[in-house]
Amino acid sequence: MLISCIFASDATIEVVKKADVAPSLAVEDASESYNDTFKLRFFKTLVADLNVISIFNVDRHYRTVDYDESSVVVENKDMAYVLRYKLSEDDNDALNVQVKLLQKDEEVFSKSYRVSKKDIFMFVSHAIAYDINEFMGEPSVAWMKRKVIFSRIVAPMKSEIVIADYTLAYQHTILKGGFNIFPKWANQAQTAFYYTALDAKKPTLKYVDIKTGKVKNIISSDGMMVCSDVSLDGKTLLLTMARTGQPDIYSFDVTTKRYKRLTTYSGIDVNGQFMSKNQIAFISSRLGYPNVFSKRLDTNEVEQMVYYGKSNVSCSAHGNYIVYAARESSNAFSQNTFNLHLISTKTDFIRRLTATGVNEFPRFSKDGDAILFIKNYKGQSAIGVIRLNYNKNYLFPLKYGRVQSMDW
Repeated sequence: MLISCIFASDATIEVVKKADVAPSLAVEDASESYNDTFKLRFFKTLVADLNVISIFNVDRHYRTVDYDESSVVVENKDMAYVLRYKLSEDDNDALNVQVKLLQKDEEVFSKSYRVSKKDIFMFVSHAIAYDINEFMGEPSVAWMKRKVIFSRIVAPMKSEIVIADYTLAYQHTILKGGFNIFPKWANQAQTAFYYTALDAKKPTLKYVDIKTGKVKNIISSDGMMVCSDVSLDGKTLLLTMARTGQPDIYSFDVTTKRYKRLTTYSGIDVNGQFMSKNQIAFISSRLGYPNVFSKRLDTNEVEQMVYYGKSNVSCSAHGNYIVYAARESSNAFSQNTFNLHLISTKTDFIRRLTATGVNEFPRFSKDGDAILFIKNYKGQSAIGVIRLNYNKNYLFPLKYGRVQSMDW
């Protein structure tokens, strides 16, 4: 059953209400060009996007109509809103999309879109959902337009780095051959990324400029080398390196190429995440098992953040909030369950976000509105999206391979 939630001052506190308060929305296809297979693909993608913005009860029936018809189709007459679109191909083989939103047969919103080729139609769908959400006065879902970068394991010690949209409908393999993992966007514009190459003598962090295709070596380290976070201005990296035998968190200045050790524990400190300019969250074994801690960089103060779970293996931070993965089973003969939980640094509340499978590598959207994560369940790998303000989860399966790690 679909549920939505109202937030008080803390996103970890949820109040459940009936889902039928969301207005109904139907989608009508008035396309002139393209075959039925493509038209149905576009329809399904648009319906999925409209579901993900989580402000409508979206009807999934596929219905066609003339774009200039004055009334909606009879099956949609009781819908609060009807979104009608028309796909057409111009002389340059570009995809053109006209859209209008109808309320009681009255046009309340309209817009036209164009992309150079139909293969990237999913980005038009994302833009339509974004614009409809804006028109309805809801909090921004700009994260829908961002690209996802992930490492896909395709064979033992073989991987591909892939750039995709958040639904995985679009996928472009940008790097293949060798074992390259832990990709991380290098800037907010998503024009470059870092990744760890494991084919050299030492694990090496590399930088790729997507526009030029140029690859640069940044830094190497024995044992371990991972870029776990990049500052908002792109000038500082948080690295996990094992320069003294055990992994620790380091900051790395992109301009000066100098690094600074931030943690000095004799055990394992990994997965540093910026909480603010002077505070990071990270995973440490200093309790004898992996758990989430924070550290103030101006005072060296270290604080335990999580008191639930005995194997909290990955985390992401956004302001006062931390989402982390915790093992909730201990089975030596089958895959264990790892669920995601949300905490606030201001309260003691814990909110569980997933229920089954292995849920890992959570990543907040830049505005904190959504969480992207990897889900492995019954042999299938998928990208999941959690809409925090609406308490809804959506899954987009990977067709082949297994997602090793990703960034948003």
